[in-house]
Amino acid sequence: MNTPNAHLVGRVGTVLRALSATNETGAATSDLARATGLPRPTVHRLLSSLAEEGFVDRDQRTGQWFLGPELYLLGQTAGARYDVTHHARASVHRLAAKTGESAFFSALRGSETVCLLREDGDFPIRSFVLYEGARFPLGVVSAGLVILAFLDDAEIDAHLESTDLTGRWGPSHSPEAVRARIARTRRDGYAVNPGLVVEGSWGMAAAVFDRAGKPAWALTLTGIEPRFRLERQPELGALLLHEAHALTRALDAPNHQSPR
Repeated sequence: MNTPNAHLVGRVGTVLRALSATNETGAATSDLARATGLPRPTVHRLLSSLAEEGFVDRDQRTGQWFLGPELYLLGQTAGARYDVTHHARASVHRLAAKTGESAFFSALRGSETVCLLREDGDFPIRSFVLYEGARFPLGVVSAGLVILAFLDDAEIDAHLESTDLTGRWGPSHSPEAVRARIARTRRDGYAVNPGLVVEGSWGMAAAVFDRAGKPAWALTLTGIEPRFRLERQPELGALLLHEAHALTRALDAPNHQSPR
C-alpha cells in the first residue's frame, strides 16, 4: 500500500532521473515538468527543496537546474559497491579503437538502460543518439534490446504488456516488432538497431551478465548506416561478444552488484 511519503519519494526520484538525462546542459523547470508529466509548480517545489539539501543546483544566470554536489558525494560512496565502469573502460576503448566507431557501456536500472561511458573512435562522422547519462526504456536502442532479449520470457512479457513504446518511438517498437528483433538477437547473440530511433544512426550491442547469469549491462557500437552494412555486422558482432564475455568474467566477483 502506497503512503504519502512513498508517493513523494517516487516523485523526487522521477525528477532526479529526468534531470540526470540532461545534466550536461541542465534543464529548465518547464522541461522537467514535461519530461516527468508532473505539474510545473510541483516540480519547482521539489527542486527547491532538493536544492536546500544540495541534491540539485541552479545556475542563477540561466535558471537551468543541474544535479548537485551532495549527489556526487553520495555516488562516490555508493561506487565501491556498484561502480563497474573502471572495468568496462578498457573494453569500451578497445571497441572504439578497433572499429573506428563510437563505443558505449550502459547499465540496466529498473526497466531502463542508462549510458555510463562513451568513447569515440577515429571515424570522423558521429552518431549522437547515445551519450553519458542517456536513458532509454528496454526494447529501445540496441543496448535496451539486447538486455531485454536475454531476460526470462516472463519478464519480457510483463515489460511489453505494461510499457507502450509506440507512443514515443513509433510503430517499429510495437510488441510484435520488438519480439521479432528479440528472436534475431537471441539467434545472433547481439542486437542490431537499424536506425529506428534516429534515421541513419545504427547501433549494435552485446549483453554483459552478472553473477546470477542475468543481463545487467551492455556494450554498444553506434555509427552511420554505411558503416553497419550487413556484410560488416558479423565482424562487429564478434568484437562486441568477445569484449562482453571478457567483461562478464571480470565482473564475476563477490564485491560487484548488479545495478538493477
